[in-house]
Amino acid sequence: MAGEQGLSRYNVLGSAAECEPGSNGLVLRNRLGINDPVVMEELERNQLLDLYQATIGKEISTKPLKVSGLLDWHSDWLSKIYDWAGKVRTFNLSKQGFAFASAHLLPDLLAAFESEHLTRLTPFQPETMPALVRGLAEVHLEFVLIHPFHEGNGPLDYSAWDQDRETYFEAIRAGAVMNSVPMEEQIRQVLPGWSADR
Repeated sequence: MAGEQGLSRYNVLGSAAECEPGSNGLVLRNRLGINDPVVMEELERNQLLDLYQATIGKEISTKPLKVSGLLDWHSDWLSKIYDWAGKVRTFNLSKQGFAFASAHLLPDLLAAFESEHLTRLTPFQPETMPALVRGLAEVHLEFVLIHPFHEGNGPLDYSAWDQDRETYFEAIRAGAVMNSVPMEEQIRQVLPGWSADR
């Protein structure tokens, strides 16, 4: 979730690094004045579930997903909580010693992500489970490496990954050097009913 990881794991410059007073640096400044990370985590999770329900209830598009759609989803998810929801970050960001894409490169990177990945892979209709895993790993890696938002760059419930964050970050680092196999393994862990023979 956006607030659960705590700002202490991030290196951010400027006003974007502001935390909610009384949160010990664990909750980002927010519109509601929430400073308890447990309360914020629950609120973000509930807002995400609301987004899932609203999205699932809509007719599935036959057109490729666009970056503007991702911005809209992010805004729908977090705009009641954070001023920066749905907006591409304008500051540099690193986490656990890993630097995400520089802010000045984000417009070009997002345009390339849309044309090279979203246009090719969405709407996604894989014929096999391994194809699904590869496609999800590719899109997830590219999006997380770009990391266009201050927080909330993976709006899916990958709570299983929270139990071993270092392995997840190793998979991201591997993806940065074009090795998607570790992320494919991470994806397999969160897919219900995964079977290696499918």
